[in-house]
Amino acid sequence: MSATGPEAGGPEPGAPAGAPEPLRAGGQPAAEVAGLFGVAELGRAIEEVLLGGGRVWTRQEMAERSGVGAGRTAQIWRALGFPMVDEDARVFTEADVEALRAGERLIAAGLITEESEIMMARALGHHLSRLAEWEVGTLWSWINRESEFTLDGGKLMTHAATLLPEMEQLQQHVWRRHLAAYAERVLAEAAEAQEAARAGSGVGEPDFEAVAEGGPVPPYEGAEVRDRAVGFTDMVGYTRMTRGLGNAELVRVLDLFESLTGDVVAEGGGRVVKTIGDEVLFVCESASEAADTALELTARAAAEPRLPQVRTGLAHGAVLSRYGDVYGAAVNVAARLTAVARPDTVLVNTELAGELAGLPGYELRSLRPVSVRGYSRLRPVLLRSARPRGRARED
Repeated sequence: MSATGPEAGGPEPGAPAGAPEPLRAGGQPAAEVAGLFGVAELGRAIEEVLLGGGRVWTRQEMAERSGVGAGRTAQIWRALGFPMVDEDARVFTEADVEALRAGERLIAAGLITEESEIMMARALGHHLSRLAEWEVGTLWSWINRESEFTLDGGKLMTHAATLLPEMEQLQQHVWRRHLAAYAERVLAEAAEAQEAARAGSGVGEPDFEAVAEGGPVPPYEGAEVRDRAVGFTDMVGYTRMTRGLGNAELVRVLDLFESLTGDVVAEGGGRVVKTIGDEVLFVCESASEAADTALELTARAAAEPRLPQVRTGLAHGAVLSRYGDVYGAAVNVAARLTAVARPDTVLVNTELAGELAGLPGYELRSLRPVSVRGYSRLRPVLLRSARPRGRARED
């Protein structure tokens, strides 16, 4: 029979069933640890709480304990986005060791390979580092608002110990919801491909050569190639605008832009891949979804006086999706079309225009070819809505 309770790391006596376990440092409740140390030591105590224990192992010791070679552990560590440390520095925790073991179990099960483990680590490090930066900034702002915590390490530690598990639970829930959404999409595509195979049409079979400009792309975990619509939307005159804004005002504009684009893309059934300064990159499963999304983005931005005008470029074609990012000619073309689009307009490539041809609700007008980086004669098509959308900006 296993022991329970605080001594064994179980729930606190009297804690409600299912309640998050209080954060601990060195086997002691966080509040007790905060009372034992002064402000100077509080940072180390919080670090122990976050890392699941103290920094006790060197690089070589971590490799020996995990069964993963020292060279490979260094590869994974760098891929996660952390700088290398001296051989004799004790910076690794037991949780680091267990994470390496978990990776080895995934490889042994055949789910991933050693090569894709590095790619997975790089993707995780890239996305989670941004999330961590935002979360720490949020906590720091909260601490500065609650001035009593800066004077009382015990109160700070207690409140942090209460809030951090809630944040972790929220992150895990959102991650699982996205897993469920993507699993549903993959199963639907598998059913469609199976039906097409029965009919002998071959629809749904991925073309791994269509997107490659320098040779075929072999299928491997973490990557897929299929026809999709890609869009870039950016704020017109962003650089000029930022010169006249303070930091607080700039944050409000960026928050509003990201909120507006995120909402519209989600409502349209697409996915925001990433935001890059003053522009957002998104993907949609069909040309019509992308067209509706782009037109709605234009209308909503025009109706929002706190935002500058926007412009959008769309392209349809084979897209390589790899660890959450997208690549290929369609992505490049969408970016080039955005750069030459006028404010409050949407430009699309001829492939996407062909997908929309004959569908009600769209007006398409071919423009003269333009010369842009990588394409000497890119032929834009102006997309307009044949239906009334939103209200125009009142200047």
